[in-house]
Amino acid sequence: MEAGIIGLPQVGKTTLFRILTKAHVEGKGGASATHVGVAKVPEPRLLELAKLYNPKKVTYATVNYVDLGGMQKERMREALAQLREVEVIAHVIRVFQDASVPHSEGRIDPLRDATNLDLELMLSDHDQIVRRLERVEKDLKKKRDPALELEKTVLEKCKAQLEAEKPLREVELTSEERKSIGGFLFLSARPVLYVLNLGDEEADKLDTAVERHKLGALQGKKNAAVVPICGRLEAELAEMEEKEAAELLASYGLKEPGLNRLIRATYDLLGLIQFFTAGEPEVRAWTVHKGDPAVKAAGVIHSDIERGFIRAEVVRWNDLVAAGSIAAAKEKAQVRLEGKEYVVQEGDVILFRHSG
Repeated sequence: MEAGIIGLPQVGKTTLFRILTKAHVEGKGGASATHVGVAKVPEPRLLELAKLYNPKKVTYATVNYVDLGGMQKERMREALAQLREVEVIAHVIRVFQDASVPHSEGRIDPLRDATNLDLELMLSDHDQIVRRLERVEKDLKKKRDPALELEKTVLEKCKAQLEAEKPLREVELTSEERKSIGGFLFLSARPVLYVLNLGDEEADKLDTAVERHKLGALQGKKNAAVVPICGRLEAELAEMEEKEAAELLASYGLKEPGLNRLIRATYDLLGLIQFFTAGEPEVRAWTVHKGDPAVKAAGVIHSDIERGFIRAEVVRWNDLVAAGSIAAAKEKAQVRLEGKEYVVQEGDVILFRHSG
């Protein structure tokens, strides 16, 4: 999974990227440079499972993050082209006040910044649709083609959506309609996470940030979510030992870093869940889509396991931890035998039996 971090200059994008990926990127290419890094998905349940098995290796799920640099007007086209490769957009929006860091638009206005950058994505999509419609109409004049006619209908629907200044992530399309335009990689169709970057003085008031800053217009939208964080505080936490970090969080009345909430929100937006495999060699987290069957989850581990699937032994992670071992969980009838069509649940621990 790849997430693109975007935003205007001086909003805290690169700080967020550093926190997520533990990368040190100062001085490499300036504010407009693109950076790529891998973030480990925080998962305390893995550590609980590791206590049972004392494995040689604990492997977390990961998310690839791309920091696209400041979205200045002069490099907007280049930045948008790179954005086509990502599955979800994390749009960092400056809410914090700091006289020493001037805002590129003059004054702090989070809703304006969110709206303007969304409009840039929509304009890019609109240009692409207009050009494609011209080509489709020419082709249809030469020869009737049901596939092209469907594409034309869907593109016109999308064009009307954009002209109403509504992103394509909110348009209602059937699966067949979606398939007909699947190759276009429209930017405003990407799920978006609005990351509100607040000042440290608001760390104990994150729950009310949306209301206090009058950003309700960003909430409740289809395929979008809002996550308030305090970038500078998160940067401090990322440099601390675990115990120190926990104490600092507690002093602000927080239970966990914003990083955890941000990654969870990314997972939710993309409809992703985690399941685990556990044994002495390795305890590991794997990522699948909600609704995926056991046979598809097996394929995430290895195609041979998917092909030779016989059955899945499934136990809830908390039942396994409480029982103390897989044998004890079996005695309590907490381990189930499931077939190919079993729908994997968040937090399942699965042992796949397979041939070959």
